[in-house]
Amino acid sequence: MQLDNQTVVLTGAASGIGRALAVQLAKQGCHLALIDRNEDGLQHTLAELPNIGRRYSVHVVDLAVRDAVLALPDLVLSEHDAVNMLINNAGVAIGGSFEQASADDFDWLMQINFHAVVDTCRGFLPHLRNTGTLAKIVNVSSLYGLIAPPHQSAYSASKFAVRGFSNALRHELSGSNVDVLVVHPGGVATDIANSAKAPEGISPEEVRLHKKQMNKLLRLPPEKAAETIIKAIRKDKHRVIVGFDALVVSVIERLMPVNYWQVIEKLTNR
Repeated sequence: MQLDNQTVVLTGAASGIGRALAVQLAKQGCHLALIDRNEDGLQHTLAELPNIGRRYSVHVVDLAVRDAVLALPDLVLSEHDAVNMLINNAGVAIGGSFEQASADDFDWLMQINFHAVVDTCRGFLPHLRNTGTLAKIVNVSSLYGLIAPPHQSAYSASKFAVRGFSNALRHELSGSNVDVLVVHPGGVATDIANSAKAPEGISPEEVRLHKKQMNKLLRLPPEKAAETIIKAIRKDKHRVIVGFDALVVSVIERLMPVNYWQVIEKLTNR
């Protein structure tokens, strides 16, 4: 897929992989519709984009609010003439075990990480079909859409759902002008662990230790992750695993689909 002069809708654009993708896509000639709930972060991203005659729009939208998600296509197309690519990158996490996490927190996470992905695909798909040229949906799952660690029941459930939905959608769209890429990043150095919602009743010390443990695994610079994702977009790949850690773990999971976690615990000294 050629990127020059393409219009890209990007969720989670205020930080991390989203910001890195925005900067690199803009440098390659893309027009951008940047979406996030963090207005300050969006403005920071906007300030990093090259001013070379591209069209950028900023949309402060909380993906936890379904009506706001459903309104996104009209909002974006009021600023842009067309949409050539949708990148669903936004994601949140919650701490604690399944029993510690409330039903409300579980549903909140699923709305952002999964239902918003489905709704944006449903909303933008007719516009992607109408481009007349190759269009792309890029859904960011996770390494935790390939493996399911303890204390990640909600997050893994959402990312496995994104993986399954994306693969089924790609099969349905086979032969059309719309292609689907699913992305599985490993430990990318974003703020997702620090911003994870803590369950009620969990001690501050337990929260601190959990975040410290998670941050040790987040090492790959977002810029490197973005480079890998954009390369996969250009090569029209259908799946990309981002980071050496994710590649290794994905191989372990395929070799030991039931008992992989015992091996991963030993390798990571958990």
